[in-house]
Amino acid sequence: MSLQNLNSAVIPNSELAKQQGELGKEETYLRVIATRFLKHKLAVLGMIMFTLIVLMAIFAPVIAPHDPFEIGYEFEAKPSAEHILGTDQVGRDVLSRLIYASRVSLSVGLGAVAIYVVIGTILGAIAGYMGKWADMIIMRITDVFMSFPFLMVILVLVSVMGPSLFNIILVLGFLGWPPIARLVRGSVLSLREMDYVKAGVALGYTAPRILINHILPNALAPILVNATFGIAAAIIMEASLSFLGMGVQPPTASWGNMLTEAQSLTVLAQQPWLWIPPGLMIVLAVISINFMGDGLRDAVDPKSFK
Repeated sequence: MSLQNLNSAVIPNSELAKQQGELGKEETYLRVIATRFLKHKLAVLGMIMFTLIVLMAIFAPVIAPHDPFEIGYEFEAKPSAEHILGTDQVGRDVLSRLIYASRVSLSVGLGAVAIYVVIGTILGAIAGYMGKWADMIIMRITDVFMSFPFLMVILVLVSVMGPSLFNIILVLGFLGWPPIARLVRGSVLSLREMDYVKAGVALGYTAPRILINHILPNALAPILVNATFGIAAAIIMEASLSFLGMGVQPPTASWGNMLTEAQSLTVLAQQPWLWIPPGLMIVLAVISINFMGDGLRDAVDPKSFK
């Protein structure tokens, strides 16, 4: 064989081997989820919006033009170069309070969801895996919690404990776990019948080890989706409580108690800078989180992709 024929034979084989090597690389599960998520345009838009809100909350002391608690000499001043969104009824800068209020809303959303996800995951996993009496007791307790009017119970508990940021997070966290518990229970009931779980039982693995290492990682996707939507629901609930005067109390700013001033018809009609910005921030935060939840739900569901 001539040298030219030898090169023509070797080069294609090397290129073929390189291509086979690249095709042979398996994508990780997280990479597949991330790729699918990034194909969802609204989810990416929501992620960008939510990231901007988080950055605004983190760097509030740097971004805010004024001290949110500082009382100025201009009461209910219209938007100007010094006060971009005007001032409130006691002369505080609306823009600065709006920026600092993002910390309150994100704290409630993330804190309450973190509490009830942990509680719901533990109880749902125990109910689904242990079954029998444990399943019956936990599910009956779950039914009792879900039978009460959610908002009324929160109002009663907050009024008894006292309206504060910490109490709101605790109340929302300890009352929000039933849906997560039912979701995790259903996932665990199906996953415990899988062959790899039965193999773990046959090898003598303990129940906590099987749950933590084998079952819960495979049930993580629906938990994350539910938690994402839960953050938006917690933000709305905090705003509702603050609007009713049972949430975060002044002078601490929250989007909900900033909307309280809109109860006056004079403010509603003649001073839109006092209520439109906090209302718009609530809408943007909730929409961005819901967009992310939709994208995450589609990303973890292979049936949604052709």
